[in-house]
Parts: sequence; structure tokens; C-alpha cells
Amino acid sequence: MSASGRGETTDDLLAALLDGMDAALCAFDADGVITHWNREAERILGWSAAEAVGRRGFAGWAVRAADADDVQDRLMSAQDAPGRQVHEFALLTKEGGRILVRTQSAGVPGADGKPAGVYCAFSEVHAQIDLERSIALSEALMDDASWGVVLVDVDLRPAVVNAHAARAFGAGRTTLLGRPLGDLLARGVEELEGALQHVLAEGAPPGPVELWVTVRTPEGERRRCWRSGFLRLASPLAEEPVPLGVGWLFQDVTEARQAELDNGQARFRANQLHRSGRAAAECADPAEAAAVRLDFALAGFAEHALVDVLAADGQRLVRATATPSGLALLLPRPGAIPARYEAAHPALQALDRIGPVRASAPGAAGSEAAEGWARVRQWPAGAAHALCTVLRSRGRTLGILTFVRGPSRPAFDRADAAYAEEVASRVASDLDLASAPQTTQGPA
Repeated sequence: MSASGRGETTDDLLAALLDGMDAALCAFDADGVITHWNREAERILGWSAAEAVGRRGFAGWAVRAADADDVQDRLMSAQDAPGRQVHEFALLTKEGGRILVRTQSAGVPGADGKPAGVYCAFSEVHAQIDLERSIALSEALMDDASWGVVLVDVDLRPAVVNAHAARAFGAGRTTLLGRPLGDLLARGVEELEGALQHVLAEGAPPGPVELWVTVRTPEGERRRCWRSGFLRLASPLAEEPVPLGVGWLFQDVTEARQAELDNGQARFRANQLHRSGRAAAECADPAEAAAVRLDFALAGFAEHALVDVLAADGQRLVRATATPSGLALLLPRPGAIPARYEAAHPALQALDRIGPVRASAPGAAGSEAAEGWARVRQWPAGAAHALCTVLRSRGRTLGILTFVRGPSRPAFDRADAAYAEEVASRVASDLDLASAPQTTQGPA
């Protein structure tokens, strides 16, 4: 190919590149004559390249006569200044309207290093301000917003994490990047990933979603409630929307939601105690009344309730009943075989302390260790958590009431222990009445 052919090809490539850019671009030679004018410049001002190229500056066509010399001097001064210069000018459109543009200009050195001209990129000021606002918003969100902000890629891995979100996860911002969500959350990851996949496929949900998760932190696991909003991110540069990931914004509302749950739970348990009292009052047999109270107490609280009463010697425990079994609570007869509890059994610990004792199985639910833990303590198969509390009436210890939960429920907490003690006090009164000598009364 000849030198002239190569020059024509280079000029065609340069023109194609300039016309394909989103920014308006023009260039001036050392004398201020326009040498290049791309399509975006034509779109903003209305002047075509054929009308613009070859003109000296903007005087007489794209700027008011009163402003022409100042605009030309400020643009061409970029030849002798280092770096880029930013200016704002009011230019004229082909239709005669005025438009405020922001320009970035820089000098173009020649082969000998001397100034050979200036290139100038410009855009409408309001468009530039919108861009700057978007960048400023992104930086503010990614810095330390009051909401946690996580940008999740299409593989559902964090790509960008702000400071608030990093604190919520209990880790550094860079530590979280690229890690599967399952490494960060012990529970709730399925619900979160399901929400993210839905957003990628269908778009953002109509309103915020509250997710309960358990976060793995160096200090241990923490259960949190995050009020979350999701945005599908798509590339603005693609011809068709291409998902880049999901913007996930969340705020910790654990304290408020936990307070609501606690209040609701307290109301429910108070109602159960009231209902059980009324039902027990209709039982002629005090032992049956105790069984009725236990059935009411199990609702929403535990899967099983076990009652062990003290034998005649006051030292050993004898199993009286296990609910739910459909059988009324029966007091053991003299000579009944005591339960063979090991010395460290939680029921015996509760007897010694005259207070509640909580226990949970080691290892994962369903594991051999967990099954052996329940079997050794003579609790129902699948037991994962237990709460033993003392049955006391008239200053005497009558036995032990044990509530048992399966692996699908959380371990017993202090509020559960307080509720169990309230139930135990009422059951103990019934047992005390059932064991008292009965007297026969004649008709009134």
C-alpha cells in the first residue's frame, strides 16, 4: 500500500473513532482553524462537519460576536498550559438558540514537540451535571451511607461493598469481595439468593423485603433482620439490556422486629395461660388438670413435655408422664422404678439449683452425637434442646418439668425459662392437690 493510501486509511479510522464517541469533539490547528468535528458535536449544536471544518474559531456562527474573542483566547490558551483546562461557554445552535456547554481542552504537540493545535471535548452543562451527580451519589453510597450497599455480580458474589455493609457482616470491605454468600451467612442464604435470582430474571420487587439471616462473624453467629431493597443493574452501553448484577440496599431493623416478636409472643403465652386455667378449672381430677395445662403450654413452645416426680424417699425421680401422648398425667405408684439419670443430668442439676437449667445437643441436628445425647438423657428421639424447671408447691419440691424441642426450633432462652417456671408453678399446684389425701364430703 502506498503512503497516500495508508494516510487515507488512518484518516478514515480517526474519523470513524471520533464519530462513534458519545462526547462532542472538535479540534483546532495552531492557527485556530477547525480540523475535526464529530457527530455528537453536530447533534448538540446542529452544525454539520462540512459546515464547521475549515472555519477559524467559533466567531460569526457558533458564538455571539461579543464573546468570540474571549472564547477563542481561552480555548487556544490550552496549547501553552499543562494538562487539561475546563471552561463553560454559551454557544449558538444552528437554529439560533443559545446552549451552555462545559469544555475540556488540551494542547496537541507536533512531531517536533511544539504546539500544533488544541482538541476540545464538550457537552451540555445539564448533562454534565447529571453525570457528576450520579458519580457523586455512587461515591457517597459506597463510602459510608446509613444503609448497607452491596453490588452483587451475576454469580451472586459481592463485587462492591460499602463501609456500612462491611460492619453489618463483621468483616473488612475487601475481605467480602468475591466470596459466596454461603460463606458469610449461616442461615437465610437461600432466601437472599432466591431474591437476588428473582431480581436478575424478573426485575426488582415492588417494595422492600425483610430477611432474617444469621451472620458469621469472628465473635460468633448473630441473627439479624435486614430490610432490603433490590435493583437490577444493566449496562447502559449495550444495544440490549445486559444484566451486570444486582444492587442490594439494606438496613438493620432487628431491634424493632425483635421487640414486635417478643410482644406478640408474650401476648400469646399470657393468653395460653389464661385458657389453660379455665380448662383446668373444669377438670374434676387435679392430675388431669395438670395434663391439660401441659397441652396448652406446648403450643408454639416445644414438642414434648416430660414430668418426673420425686419418689417417696425424696431423692430419686420417677417418670410420671410424657406429652403429647393423649393420656392424663398419672402419679407413680409406690415401688415405681426410678429414672436412671446420670449424675450430670440437667434434671438433677435443676433439683440442686432449685431453678431452670437449659441444655442443647452438640453437633449438627440428626448427627450421631446429637442422637446419642438425647438417648443417654432418656429424652425423645430427635431432641435438640431441653429446659428443665422445678415443680414446687407450698415450699416443697415435687419433681421436675422438662420441655423438649427438636432441631427446627431455636435453643431455649431466658424468656422461655421464665414462661416454663410460670407453667411449672401451676402444674405443681395441681400435682400437690392430686397427691393430697382425699376426704369424702356429704351433701351440703
